[in-house]
Amino acid sequence: MDSPILDYLRIRRSVGAPQLVEPGPDAETLRDILTIAARVPDHGKLAPWRFVIYDRNARIKAVAALSDLAEAEEDEKQRTLLKEKAKQFAEAPLVVGVFSAPIMDHPKIPLWEQQLSVGAVCLNLLHAANSHGFGSTWLTGWYAYDEVAARYLGAQDGEKVAGFIHIGTRTMRPSDRDRPDMDKLISVWQG
Repeated sequence: MDSPILDYLRIRRSVGAPQLVEPGPDAETLRDILTIAARVPDHGKLAPWRFVIYDRNARIKAVAALSDLAEAEEDEKQRTLLKEKAKQFAEAPLVVGVFSAPIMDHPKIPLWEQQLSVGAVCLNLLHAANSHGFGSTWLTGWYAYDEVAARYLGAQDGEKVAGFIHIGTRTMRPSDRDRPDMDKLISVWQG
């Protein structure tokens, strides 16, 4: 069976942040992208996530602050690497931070299910951006795991960065990459 959705899903690829240029989505399109992103399985209707939008000026400030944080690294090679990785934050026209904001110790919905829901939000965000004609990629980077950096970028108490989704106009169509051997991933349980 063929359909536009199946055709897209069969060839979906992320585009590197350096290959994403202006224009990015306007405010109305971004709102639609985020609305679609939030249409995921969500046991208990908790919506255990938040979106943070980083426009051009915010991304420039973020790179400067992240570079300052990288200065604390004692190893020169590692410090240089952290600064280079920080520059990725400003490469695409738009970055959307997706923050996992779980309800801890929920009596019915375990943390794991809430985290899976946030992962689904990130993937749906990629699908929505791509369906609107943009390229996108899901990145984390050291600043997603560094507590001080994550807090600077908007993480609140009890939250973790699920991903930074970079969105823009593709400058190239990525070639396919090796895919897993499905026969090695599928089994049939016999009881």
